[in-house]
Amino acid sequence: MAIPFVRELTFSYGEAAPVTPQIRRVVANNPGPFTYFGTGSYIIGKGKVAIVDPGPDDKTHIDALLNAVRHETVTHILITHTHRDHSPGAKALKAATGATTYGYGPHPVREGSPQVEEGGDHDFKPDVILRDGDVVTGEGWTADAVYTPGHLSNHICFGVREDKALLSGDHVMGWSTTVISPPDGDMKSYMASLDKLLTRDDRLLIPTHGAEIKDPKSFVRAYAEHRRDRERQILKCLADGIERIPEMVKRLYVGVDPRLHGAAGRSVLAHLIHLIELGQVETDQAEVDPANVGGLPDTGARFKLTS
Repeated sequence: MAIPFVRELTFSYGEAAPVTPQIRRVVANNPGPFTYFGTGSYIIGKGKVAIVDPGPDDKTHIDALLNAVRHETVTHILITHTHRDHSPGAKALKAATGATTYGYGPHPVREGSPQVEEGGDHDFKPDVILRDGDVVTGEGWTADAVYTPGHLSNHICFGVREDKALLSGDHVMGWSTTVISPPDGDMKSYMASLDKLLTRDDRLLIPTHGAEIKDPKSFVRAYAEHRRDRERQILKCLADGIERIPEMVKRLYVGVDPRLHGAAGRSVLAHLIHLIELGQVETDQAEVDPANVGGLPDTGARFKLTS
């Protein structure tokens, strides 16, 4: 089942544009192989508003957000997770507005661990800690916290009830699959979090990067099937005697931007750890250390099908 990617987005950097009746988007000018066009920061409500994922520590973008709400009051700052393209802007935005910050918790990966995507924001600590099912309310809007670990163990999505729209952060993106990078990224948790979305009645998924997804259930099913298919491909590699991650990446990611090969290798590692948990794969190491240094992971481990 092919993922029906949505790779076009009409926007102008720094300008607020409506996405739904309750939600506006302002895109930061930080395009890249992991951010696509850039970080989409979202404004929920009118009058007294929340801002979701204020993005990188970038004065131009923070000024654009403040300009977008210049006749309004920012009461809440909501963070989906603590990668550096999502949460660092909260500090300057809070200083300018006095708004309360909300999130699952501080960055869960220790400093010095391998950098994933844009790296981790070790400075952010929310004023209010959210857990699955918590409800954040503002003037005319309601946001449900939906805990979705996998991409990062502190990742949450925000369901805006009035629009039946889920701000999905990096959990589900329209333009690309999501990087799952051990040690904190966890494939078992990620697959369970995708299944969780299938129990909801969202009419729209709105990721931090790229355009909104208008058929959530079909898209999420295709996203999950892609992961299952990747595991079948990895099992085929092992059946063909390909035992190490770099060689698997060469076979599985032909034609993919080489800048993404490191992230691809970390996702392969996440799949292998999952397959070991399922009892389908084993390794010659007593324990696979996912916290290896460098881009493309090569733990030194060799993997094989269980006998």
